[in-house]
Amino acid sequence: MTAERIGFAVAEDESLVLGAKLREAREYVGLKQDQVAQHMELPRTAVSEIENGRRGVSAIELKKLARLYQRPVTWFTGEETEPAVPADVAFLARTASDLSDNDRQELQRFAEFLRSRSKVSGDGRS
Repeated sequence: MTAERIGFAVAEDESLVLGAKLREAREYVGLKQDQVAQHMELPRTAVSEIENGRRGVSAIELKKLARLYQRPVTWFTGEETEPAVPADVAFLARTASDLSDNDRQELQRFAEFLRSRSKVSGDGRS
């Protein structure tokens, strides 16, 4: 009985994390929930429930959302591994350390967007 509760707690946490990542990606590309709902052929409330972790996402839905948001599916599932940092990237990191917290956060989101977009483009999609 206790193991089942732990299992459900993990699944709920994962749904919340996935929903937050989906919301972040949607907002970053400038889409409204209505637009996503129309693309996915879902009610807008379903998009809201997904982003709030109250509704699960099928593998097919996640794949469609990943394409719409121009990010690989692994970005949403947290299975993406971090590559080693080359010297020129380390230079950029040192330079970025002089930026404000808000500017560094924006730079991070932009870099993640560019990285995920290039991975999606590698699949023949852009």
